[in-house]
Amino acid sequence: MDCNQVFVSKVKRLIVVFTLLIAFLSIKIDTFAQVDSAVVPVDSVVAESAHAVSGEHGAAKHGEEKFEPTKVIMEHIADSHVWHLWGHTSLPLPVILYTANGLEVFSSAHFHHGEEDYQGKYNKYRLVTGLKQSMSKDMFNKNIKVVGADGQIDENASDTVIDFSITKNIAAMFVAILVIVIVFAAVASAYKKRVGKAPKGLQSFFEPIIIFVRDDIAKPNIGHKYAKFMPYLLTTFFFILFNNLLGLVPIFPGGANVTGNIALTFVMALGTMLIVNLNGNKYYWKHIFLPDVPFWLWPLMVVVEVIGIISKPFALMVRLFANITAGHIIVLSLISLIFIFETLAIAPVSVAFVLFMDVLELLVAFLQAFIFTLLTALFIGMAVEEHH
Repeated sequence: MDCNQVFVSKVKRLIVVFTLLIAFLSIKIDTFAQVDSAVVPVDSVVAESAHAVSGEHGAAKHGEEKFEPTKVIMEHIADSHVWHLWGHTSLPLPVILYTANGLEVFSSAHFHHGEEDYQGKYNKYRLVTGLKQSMSKDMFNKNIKVVGADGQIDENASDTVIDFSITKNIAAMFVAILVIVIVFAAVASAYKKRVGKAPKGLQSFFEPIIIFVRDDIAKPNIGHKYAKFMPYLLTTFFFILFNNLLGLVPIFPGGANVTGNIALTFVMALGTMLIVNLNGNKYYWKHIFLPDVPFWLWPLMVVVEVIGIISKPFALMVRLFANITAGHIIVLSLISLIFIFETLAIAPVSVAFVLFMDVLELLVAFLQAFIFTLLTALFIGMAVEEHH
């Protein structure tokens, strides 16, 4: 193949990649602009704004309301009882409530624009969005409340209801888990069938990553006891990575902000804290409660070390949550410029920056998985390190 053919081949590849990026971005923008009104319009902020404008002016038409970027962005990164797929297509998710009288299960499709109450077997329920409560404690949540006989929300009854609903983030997490199981079942099967042979297919793609986690994360930070913690480290790395990547796929537009959910990062950080402290040896605990310092400094050092036990996983929790959420907010803010200025003149600039941010988010998806796993291995290594 001569130089011209090589050049043409590279140009074709660049065109294909650029076309895919444009298609990806167009789906994002289309999703951002659409109102969920065809199937389940429960989380449509634009629709809520339209009702508000109509109430104030009496003649406002759908689609003529003032664009409010903050509400729309928060709506897209928040969790929800409905999964918006594309355009006007949404998927209602199951609502599972455990009440004082028993279990209630029904579809979130029964809620319409947050205005209609649903009469369940034991109570009447209302979906109350945090966006309607301004900057209240429910700002980032979708809450199902119990409605009393007077038509008002009964907070006391609502507090007794335990919500086990499958929300958008939970559903996306299940999708990621399913993908992980399928991928690594195939990789494990390939190892069994190809003993002593060179890796092939998915096996050849994931083997270098697995070896990287083992040789560059686990061994240097944990030492000769690394093998015991490899299952947890690999699970943590790939769980974060797959959820980060799936959050960038067009079928998850504006939502599936799984690793950008503080509840999920809290649970993962809690898991790290438990593993670190349950495996800590006597030297680890001696360093915390009996540090080698002057006796008058001992009370202060114990307090500092105990705070360190909590602050380390807290840093893991906040770092992952903040970086992923910030990336989504920046991308959505750049897309919002098109609707704020209401002109196509800003579109090229907005599209260029969004493409750049999407590529940067792809890097962050890998980087955050690496950092979380690296620090976890470091904390474990500090807990199991033998006294010298």
